[in-house]
Amino acid sequence: MAKELHVVFVPYFTPSHMIPLVNIARLFASRHGVKVSIITTHYNALFFESSIDESGQQIFVHKLKFPSDEVGLPQGIENFSSVTASEMSLLFMGIALLQKPMEDLIVELSPHCIVSDVCLTWTVDVAEQLKVSSDSESFLIPGLPNKIEMKRSQLPENIKTNPEGPYWEMMKRIKESEPRSYAMIHDTIYDLESTYAELYQKIKGKKPWLIGPLFYFSKREESSNSRNTAVQERHSCLSWLDSQEPNSVVYICFGSMGRFSDAQLTEIALALEASDSSFLWVVRNGDKTQENDQKNWMPTSFKGKMLTNNKGLIVRGWVPQLKILNHPAIGAFMTHCGWNSILESLTAGVPMLTWPLFAEQFYNEKLVEVLGCGVGVGAEVCHSTFDITDTIVKKENIEASVKMLMNASKKSETTRSRAKDVEATIKRAVEKGGSSYNHLTALIAELKCHVFGTLKE
Repeated sequence: MAKELHVVFVPYFTPSHMIPLVNIARLFASRHGVKVSIITTHYNALFFESSIDESGQQIFVHKLKFPSDEVGLPQGIENFSSVTASEMSLLFMGIALLQKPMEDLIVELSPHCIVSDVCLTWTVDVAEQLKVSSDSESFLIPGLPNKIEMKRSQLPENIKTNPEGPYWEMMKRIKESEPRSYAMIHDTIYDLESTYAELYQKIKGKKPWLIGPLFYFSKREESSNSRNTAVQERHSCLSWLDSQEPNSVVYICFGSMGRFSDAQLTEIALALEASDSSFLWVVRNGDKTQENDQKNWMPTSFKGKMLTNNKGLIVRGWVPQLKILNHPAIGAFMTHCGWNSILESLTAGVPMLTWPLFAEQFYNEKLVEVLGCGVGVGAEVCHSTFDITDTIVKKENIEASVKMLMNASKKSETTRSRAKDVEATIKRAVEKGGSSYNHLTALIAELKCHVFGTLKE
């Protein structure tokens, strides 16, 4: 017997909202293998039941009793089209009282998907409770130059809800202050995001100044203007990389703030062992700092096979990431998609294994996806804290992504080739006449004109 998709529709209590939603329900019902239910009240059902009967479609209409007596409304007054001005607040009270019976009925019906009016925001909570099409379903972000799909679970909390606290208050102040600023400087490259820069200007009404990557731009300027070539002590991990074959090592680093659980560290270790790839893994102080702690998460087979045979190296604390990424032995970068790490990897021409954790990192992963410079490991939850303990990316997902990028395949070749193309684009951008160079020059000239009234040096 073929599976049947059950979709519940919950319209609002006014014809202008109700009729379009019922029309959507009828469209769903016209397709094979779809069961449609509509939840409303007895008198609101009168607005659309005749159209359903005439269509001959099998749509189940579940009618709840409106709490007229409880709020003091006459019988039959259940819609905004039939209330007087003085009764408006009473209708709102009645709708609020209906929330619990509606929630209970939805839970009882146990649908695969809920399609509700935007005014009935509580249906999202029911969807999460039932684990129906909400957090786990992809949606298309409208109005962007590329086809960008995301899941609700990948969005930061301030996008999904309106949380409180000092961090979110700061984000609110940033959003409010931006329109009052003269301009915004962005640490990115116009050549990589030209269509988005144009969209930004169209929406914001201000030209964005793209003068990145700042670490590379400023370092280049510094080296060309300074005769000092101080020799720094070479980190031991670089000497270990010298003993590895070109493009053979996976560099793993998740920034300085994310803290994984023992269970997640074990999954990473097992995936590395199964993929048989060499690795340089930075285990930060937030994860485990003492050698004795390794026994809690490091599989015995991993320690013996990977570490004692010079197949891998685990480093604690700070590492020279730029030098690591530019070492010829590095073949891929498993990263949390922090913006600095993204830029550093792109500038080094190293393809990425993307594993975003929080903040804007899932957006950054989408840029890597659009540029064709990486492979995702399957992370789907944007965390609200630095402690990543409530979800686990399984060994099988990590192993598959590592093999996809590190083994000889068409996908790997294409991704590596694209990463090298992006590297060349970025390095041209900071040269004289490049986009970042020109943006910086034009911004300074515009500021001089604004302050001194002239574009002359």
